[in-house]
This record gives sequence, structure tokens and C-alpha cells, in this order.
Amino acid sequence: MSINLSILLIILGCAMVTFIPRIIPFIVIRNMKLPKIVVKWLSFIPICIFTALIVDSFISKDQSALISINWSVLAAIIPTLIIAIWTKSLSVTVIVGIICMATVRFLF
Repeated sequence: MSINLSILLIILGCAMVTFIPRIIPFIVIRNMKLPKIVVKWLSFIPICIFTALIVDSFISKDQSALISINWSVLAAIIPTLIIAIWTKSLSVTVIVGIICMATVRFLF
């Protein structure tokens, strides 16, 4: 397999464009003392993002503009949510969620 130089440069450029916005905030804030209210507000961001991803995946719109629930996705969310509450471990929750979703997709 040969690698074209332009493709390699595009991949490296995309990596840099993705890497910079994710790392620069940590470098800038690392030596700063944030107010308590900001730290508390930032603590809710992962929960909000997780909730938005979950709700977006199991609630969908039909062609008739009605809201419907994707029951197969909901069947994978429920055990994953139980494990998340029980273990409070992100890695275990992600692994269980992947296994549940793979099982649901395999069966249905």
C-alpha cells in the first residue's frame, strides 16, 4: 500500500485541527484558579452532553412529524443506565453500553 503525500498532509492537518481546540483550553486554564461557580457549572457539562446524545438516539421524528421512540435503543439504554448508577464507572458503563447495543442490533 502506498501513501500519497497529499493524503498524508491532509490527515496530519486534520489531526492538528482536531488536536489544537482540545488541548489549548487545558494549557491555558492549567495555571488559572477558576471561581467555584465556574467549576460547578463545568461539572454539569458531561451530564448535559451525555443526556443530549441519549435522547437524540432514542427519540426520533417520523415522516408524519410525530415523535416516536426507538424501542431497540431504549432496550440498550436501560441496562446501561442501571450499570452506570450502580458502578459510577465511566469505562464499565461504556463497555456495558457497547455490549448492550451490539446485542440489541444482533437480535433485532
